[in-house]
Amino acid sequence: MSRARQPSRRTVLTAAVAAAVTAGTVPAAAAAQRTDPGADDPGPAQARPIDYHAWTTYREWRLGTAQGVRAVSGVRPGVVIGAPAGRSDYTDPHTGTTATWEYATWTAPVHRLAVPATEVVASWNAHTPDGTWLQVELQGTYSDGTDTPWYVMGRWAAGDQDIKRTSVDGQSDGKSTIWTDTFAIDDASTGLRLTSYRLRLTLYRRPGTRLTPTVWRLGAMGSDIPDRFTVPASTPGLAQELAVPRYSQEIHKGQYPQYDNGGEAWCSPTSSQMIIEYWGGRLTPEQLSWVDPSYADPQVDHAARFTYDYQYEGCGNWPFNAAYAATYHGLQGVVTRLASLGDLETLIAAGIPAITSQSFLKTELTGAGYGTSGHLMTVIGFTADGDVIANDPASPGDEAVRRVYLRREFENIWLRTKRYNASGNVASGTGGVCYLYFPAHPSPRQRKALAAVGVR
Repeated sequence: MSRARQPSRRTVLTAAVAAAVTAGTVPAAAAAQRTDPGADDPGPAQARPIDYHAWTTYREWRLGTAQGVRAVSGVRPGVVIGAPAGRSDYTDPHTGTTATWEYATWTAPVHRLAVPATEVVASWNAHTPDGTWLQVELQGTYSDGTDTPWYVMGRWAAGDQDIKRTSVDGQSDGKSTIWTDTFAIDDASTGLRLTSYRLRLTLYRRPGTRLTPTVWRLGAMGSDIPDRFTVPASTPGLAQELAVPRYSQEIHKGQYPQYDNGGEAWCSPTSSQMIIEYWGGRLTPEQLSWVDPSYADPQVDHAARFTYDYQYEGCGNWPFNAAYAATYHGLQGVVTRLASLGDLETLIAAGIPAITSQSFLKTELTGAGYGTSGHLMTVIGFTADGDVIANDPASPGDEAVRRVYLRREFENIWLRTKRYNASGNVASGTGGVCYLYFPAHPSPRQRKALAAVGVR
């Protein structure tokens, strides 16, 4: 069966959430997840329970603390290795291979969250040529004035020859835990929150070379979504559909089982590939030459391989999908939360589709024909009645991918933070998690829409 239909590794957190709910201590929107004089100015207070912040401009890269890293200007400002800060050995836990790497680091200024958070998800956009890779870490300050340790949020390379991209399990300080790609407060009922954080990049390359990763975007989404089984009904405000390619994950069943047991579990990379190609991203025959030529839609196999998280043992690592999308020329990707279907309508009106994450029983989404503990699909528009038009990769073939789901049902399964699973137990909902992929240089209308949902 599909991982979209079976419990995933992310449901380790779901089990913890269920236990916490029973005890009345659920962290808000748990999913699969001080005032500081040196902190960034968060701007005016926000009503949204979501704070996405990123570093993208030459000025912002210059504000960070660099050890061996230098900021570069140009069409897409970023950071690269200048003079390495040192060398270190890394033993890849998935191959057992130990290698020596030169490294350099960039540490962001402290970002004070406009919304003290129960969860934080980092994401990044980078180019990592062969012989290079990067690590992203997060350290935060709690509302009680204490600090978290430096948590690894991901070790990543676009390829898989030098290291195996990986999340890191077993990270906790008794107050918070890293669940694959998500920082989560262990017991939000205590009132404990993360009030600020800083991110640290470490860039690696083979010793004695001039190779370097280039990082163009580094950011994180912090949120404190109210716990709820249902969300208020919204009023339709848009009738529009985007021409997004349609790909089924199901036609890839049994292909390359080393990547999350084959296509039935590939909802995330399949959805990613749809939007990448909507924006014009294409793979060359050389890039696809490793895929069995008898397979249809080989680009989906490619997406699965190059989003695969060797620790999570799946292709559903949220930031790894966003980073994969940004390996395509002219694209960038972020992981965030949206607050409503109105946010989705704002994006669709500007020509920006979105990938949403949701969990539901078979009876909760009319026409889906399945239930899932976690599934990604691509929202491409709204009907005249306000219902959601989605490219659902959990379809028997490409021709069946376009679906229309009832507005009220869709918004509830996507935006809620708690639900009942098939056993009648309380489990988590994602609270509006989505991936957004958009041009590196958005149009004025696209920039306005992104800003309206908290992304710049």
